[in-house]
Amino acid sequence: MKALLFINGIPPRTFPDIQEYNLIACTDGAFHYLKENHFPLDRLDFISGDCDCFDEEEGEWQEKFVYTPDQNKTDFYKALEIIVKKGFCQVDVYGASGGEQDHYLGNLTVAYLFKDKIKITFYDEYGKYFFIPSYFEVSQIRGKMISLVPYPVATKVYTTGLNWPLYGEDLSIIGRIGTRNFAVEDTFTCSYLEGGILLFIGK
Repeated sequence: MKALLFINGIPPRTFPDIQEYNLIACTDGAFHYLKENHFPLDRLDFISGDCDCFDEEEGEWQEKFVYTPDQNKTDFYKALEIIVKKGFCQVDVYGASGGEQDHYLGNLTVAYLFKDKIKITFYDEYGKYFFIPSYFEVSQIRGKMISLVPYPVATKVYTTGLNWPLYGEDLSIIGRIGTRNFAVEDTFTCSYLEGGILLFIGK
C-alpha cells in the first residue's frame, strides 16, 4: 500500500495520478492549495495539524481534520505518525521544499527519523529525493543528475554508473559531499558501511 502526503512548502505545479494511492492526506498548512486547485475532497482521507490554519468558512474540509496539537512535533512528523500507524510502508511527499528553508531542513530531519519505519520519497519540480539503505540500485537512470548528500556522514561509499564514481571514500556534511554528479550508465548502484545518504535524482 502506498500513501500520498502534501505538506506546506511550494505547491506542486501538477498533481500526481491520485489513482495510484491507497491513502491521501495533507497537513493543515497545505490544505489551502489543495482547495484552491479543486482537489477532490472525497479522495482526501485526513488533514493533520493543530487547526491554526482553519477559519469558520472551511465547511466540509473541517470534517477531514485530525487534531494533532503536540507542539514538540512538526505537522509533517505527526502526519507520518498517523500514516505509519495505519500500516503503510511507503509514502510520496509533495511540498517539502521551497518557502522557509528552516522548514525544509526540518522536513529532511523528520524523514531521517522515520527512514527505518516507512519509505519516504520527496518530489518537487527538479526531481525526487529520499534516504537510501546501505545498498541501493536503480535503473533507467542514464543522463540524470545524481547527488549524494551524507546525513551527517557516510563511510566507505562505493558507486557505479556515475561519471565520477566513488571507491570507498567517506562523505561528511561538513567535509566532502557528493553533489552534481550524473549517470553515464543505465544502472546506478551505491553502497556504504555506516551513516546515512540522502539521494537526489534529477528529472
